[in-house]
Amino acid sequence: MTAETTGRDTPAPGGSGDSTNERRQAMLDKIARIEAEQQKAVNAGGDYIERHRERGKLTARERIELLVDEGSAFLELMPLAGWGSDFAVGASMVTGIGVVSGVECMIVANDPTVKGGALNPMSLRKSFRAAEIAEKNRLPTINLTESGGADLPTQKDIFIPGGKAFRDLTRSSAMKLPTISVVFGNSTAGGAYVPGMSDYVIMVKEQAKVFLAGPPLVKMATGEETDDESLGGAEMHSRISGSSDFLAVDEYDAIRLARRCMARLNWRKKGSPPAPTYAEPDLDPEGLLELIPTDLKEPFDPREAILRIVDGTSGPGHGDNAVPFDEFKPLYGSSLCVGWATLHGHPIGIVANARGVLMSEEAQKAAQFIQLANQKDTSLLFLHNTTGYMVGTEYEQGGIIKHGAMMINAVSNSKVPHLTVIMGASYGAGNYGMNGRAYDPRFLFTWPSARSAVMGPAQLAGVMEIVMRESTEKKGKPWDADEFEGVKAFVMQMVEDQSLPEFLSGLVYDDGVIDPRDTRTVLGICLSVIDNQPIEGAMNFGVFRL
Repeated sequence: MTAETTGRDTPAPGGSGDSTNERRQAMLDKIARIEAEQQKAVNAGGDYIERHRERGKLTARERIELLVDEGSAFLELMPLAGWGSDFAVGASMVTGIGVVSGVECMIVANDPTVKGGALNPMSLRKSFRAAEIAEKNRLPTINLTESGGADLPTQKDIFIPGGKAFRDLTRSSAMKLPTISVVFGNSTAGGAYVPGMSDYVIMVKEQAKVFLAGPPLVKMATGEETDDESLGGAEMHSRISGSSDFLAVDEYDAIRLARRCMARLNWRKKGSPPAPTYAEPDLDPEGLLELIPTDLKEPFDPREAILRIVDGTSGPGHGDNAVPFDEFKPLYGSSLCVGWATLHGHPIGIVANARGVLMSEEAQKAAQFIQLANQKDTSLLFLHNTTGYMVGTEYEQGGIIKHGAMMINAVSNSKVPHLTVIMGASYGAGNYGMNGRAYDPRFLFTWPSARSAVMGPAQLAGVMEIVMRESTEKKGKPWDADEFEGVKAFVMQMVEDQSLPEFLSGLVYDDGVIDPRDTRTVLGICLSVIDNQPIEGAMNFGVFRL
């Protein structure tokens, strides 16, 4: 039974007591909360945004908007980086994937309205992840540069690891992944090495200032008196040092030149192209708002999500009896749903939690399916809603550890691209088996309903209570249940807060929190990016404990 047939005010599928209206409203409220937090990144510069514009300059997002092809999508990545920290939401930079002169690129733009674009520890984490995505998916990179270098009060957390950024730039060039740096303003100290190590450099006349040390530091170190333009201005670097390849008359001209550079790269995708035509999903993506129960302990049918994300049955290659999702082993290990589909014409295998808990049958089924995906060089999509692997005497004796290890082995050694979407719960080792962040998915996104932690708040507090009670009684002391209630409430709230998608996204444990209705579009962009290079599955998986 689908969401369309349940009725708006009746209990939703899966046994939950909440109605589809309640689910929908709860999801809309969560989306609104996330959007409000993301808006903080847009407004992070505060009053400096208008002051920046008064100087005749564009903001980071305005530069990106002019850079990407008209009418094309820009997939912003990690917009909540730094959330919950001492640093501005967004971590003083904007990163994402856009199409420039017909070429998909990684775009990294400093936000000069936030502390002059200075890089803090969260900026570093965000930029490293952007570089990783570019490398793994064979993307050219465009740096829209205007930064005062490192945030000096936090230099101890930046200086040592920060050298990796320069290493990544040179390695990108060696791998034939071109890097373009467009310098709009200051690019000082360590920031000077970004254009210094890029393949193509564009500097804006009378704005770009690129030097290892500014005039005050030069005077202090050497006694020489100089000015910004003579020391590191755009004209000097274009006419004398040769560090600039193109001198732009203004920001618009600089963006034009960047687009021309990209157009001349002779860039070609090396992967298999998707089907030229495909159908929209058979079920309305709006129904995704009504899918997730307000209580994540309630199960839901992931097929309801799959049929709203994958291509519909009127696409190419479908006969009269076509289905959009060909489920594999549907009668075995029914707590896990796996099967084949296409998404925006790209073939994919899907691994989705059906009832939360993973048992031996589910783990073995997943391991076999992942091997099949590698055999046929097909990308995998993991849809999370799991409380972890089953526990208890019966399951331990049945080999849940070795079967869970088998699934994790398959995920770990799989070579086809992985994409992950955390829809609901993602607890314990289930996060690992379902290809969580530690397993290097090409992309990982979360829904506003997602929760990730070692276990749920109530379970963790309950375990603590049992352990503390036993410890107290062993010491011959009375157990004070009332006193523990305060500890229990504190622990549950702490775990709940640290499980929130914005908290995890703030730590760059995902690539963004997305509206469920945008899942198909976001995954379509990701699959297109993955298509930049051939997909080759693993030849072996090491030793499976059988």
